[in-house]
Amino acid sequence: MPVDHGSTPTAIQINLGAIFVSLELSRSLWLITSLSPGAGEKMSKHSVRGGDVAGLLMRFAQLQEKARARTGQMFPIITVQEAGLDGFWIHRVLQDEGIESHVVDPASIATSRRQRRAKTDKIDGEALVRTLLAYKRGEPRVCAMVKAPTPEEEDQRRIGRERKTLIAERVQHVNRIKGLLFAQGIGDYEPLRRDRRERLEGLTTGDGRPLPRHLKTQIGRELDRLELLLEQIKAVEAERDTLLARIREVSAAQPAALLLGLKGIGAEFAALLWSEGMFRSFSNRRQVAAYAGLAPTPWKSGSVDREQGVSKAGNARLRTTMIQLAWLWLRHQPASALSRWFHQRIARNGGRLKKPMIVALARKLLIALWKYTTAGVVIEGAVAT
Repeated sequence: MPVDHGSTPTAIQINLGAIFVSLELSRSLWLITSLSPGAGEKMSKHSVRGGDVAGLLMRFAQLQEKARARTGQMFPIITVQEAGLDGFWIHRVLQDEGIESHVVDPASIATSRRQRRAKTDKIDGEALVRTLLAYKRGEPRVCAMVKAPTPEEEDQRRIGRERKTLIAERVQHVNRIKGLLFAQGIGDYEPLRRDRRERLEGLTTGDGRPLPRHLKTQIGRELDRLELLLEQIKAVEAERDTLLARIREVSAAQPAALLLGLKGIGAEFAALLWSEGMFRSFSNRRQVAAYAGLAPTPWKSGSVDREQGVSKAGNARLRTTMIQLAWLWLRHQPASALSRWFHQRIARNGGRLKKPMIVALARKLLIALWKYTTAGVVIEGAVAT
């Protein structure tokens, strides 16, 4: 499709009333792109060393002084940055300095659909400034701003996330030990049993030989690491249980305490659901499903009308937890309306499509749990512990 690059667009008249700044953050360099009143349409670009907060604030002061020299007024600064590995500490520093700061979901910013598109920090910085301008003008759905959690909320999520990491490491060590022994014809050794050390001493290979000396030493070191992981998992779970007990003592109406009262939801699920999603405030059920990445993604154009599945654009930990909980819900809450709906849909499909239906059940269950913990709407047919 031909594009007319020669015509000069009419300048957009915008009453800025502020200095709009975007931050492109990296480990070594922070690129500052700004659009100031009185500077026309040209965006200025400066850089400071990565992590140099004092240098960043000094650059902001210089931008304000230049704008004051041009217009005779002092303008506030409004910043935007992408959510990423830097977390929210820079956002909190700017807010503590009285600067209006925003954190944007980078996937929500419109980009060129060309197969080969240019991408540099300069281009990204200018795109962020334009996005911030549109957002402040009130343009609908121009981007999705991230609601930064408080330091306490962010810290409480560490327990569940650390346990998940430790469990994954435990699986790796168990599989490695089993793989080493299987190559010697041994397939009945369980590294998680309490008598793992004693059983290791009595193992013989498939051809009747004792375990080779170096192999036994290697497995012994793997068991050392495995036992350390088991102790750390116990410590994390004890910390989680202490936190949940403290919450229940404060108020039985807290989301985590209410979740623990339902059959089939234990301490781990209650802690994950609360720390990953239920602590936030949502306006409607669509926001709840979208936050977990369980919102539908239709493809409709003309006569084409098909469903592409869930978006998977939200909190992956919450989404995974809900799908696991959906299977457990069918087992522990078979008389609930949600379980009956699932079985009716499966029967209608001749017993097929269980996996797509379990995702749909996870979405319905998440919304039902949100209504239950926030508005006290009882889940029909659910049994309490």
